[in-house]
Amino acid sequence: MPGLPSYTTVFGSLDDYRKGEIDLIDDDPVRYAFSNIFEVASTSRPYEKIAVGKNRQYVLEAIRAEGTSGWRTAPHDEFALVMDGEVEIRLRKLGPDDPVATAPRGSNQLSAEPGGPPMGRVVGRRGHMTLLPVGAAYQFHADSPSVILLQTQDGPDTVYKWAEIIQTVP
Repeated sequence: MPGLPSYTTVFGSLDDYRKGEIDLIDDDPVRYAFSNIFEVASTSRPYEKIAVGKNRQYVLEAIRAEGTSGWRTAPHDEFALVMDGEVEIRLRKLGPDDPVATAPRGSNQLSAEPGGPPMGRVVGRRGHMTLLPVGAAYQFHADSPSVILLQTQDGPDTVYKWAEIIQTVP
């Protein structure tokens, strides 16, 4: 439209990302941190859960999906947003003899495959979000390196690398 600025949306990926920067208008720069989930995932081990955002007990974790993860469960709902690549998400009900989440928050690694019935599977691609419901177990699988942004709560496997991954405005 004439007279309006135009903007171009650029999507990042593991193979093509650029770390941006914060453009603060009228605020204190120390209130902000900035990281790039693709940069974080590019240097992470498969299925390492790196915190890239936090608000009270809630956390956003950047996860490099590559190969097959272990089975996990959480005492609350979680959401997996595929940011790059293709990720299969396998869901199973927890069986009566399965261990439950040992930590009160965040996802917990299960020591074995859950004994409950399969609930289905979801194949997610860039922009697809999947609910990981409480009372279920899930497993991720990706044939090639992919990126998941997991909305969850701070848990026993959440890894904080703030000093390594953030960019603060001087």
